[in-house]
Amino acid sequence: MWLLAWAISPVAFPNIVVILCGNKKDLDPEREVTFLEASRFAQENELMFLETSALTGENVEEAFLKCARTILNKIDSGELDPERMGSGIQYGDASLRQLRQPRSAQAVAPQPCGC
Repeated sequence: MWLLAWAISPVAFPNIVVILCGNKKDLDPEREVTFLEASRFAQENELMFLETSALTGENVEEAFLKCARTILNKIDSGELDPERMGSGIQYGDASLRQLRQPRSAQAVAPQPCGC
């Protein structure tokens, strides 16, 4: 089963991040839309695409991570400015701004000994 809600065009709003998720990947024999059809649709409409399974959890977290990475890349490249009103993005707590750095770039604080 596929559900596609198409209300905002990424062509009209170039900085919007949209991902097309084909759910029920675990029911492959009952598929009505082929992977090729879905990926072609996503490519033609400038969408990211993943097949997911809510039952098994396959690619569910990856869908959110992929969107988040894309948004952060747009912020880093200057395409999106979270400080600009109407950008659609805002930071919460100021300490969260440090999350923009990749984990490998963040200093790892030594853990105190629990002895």
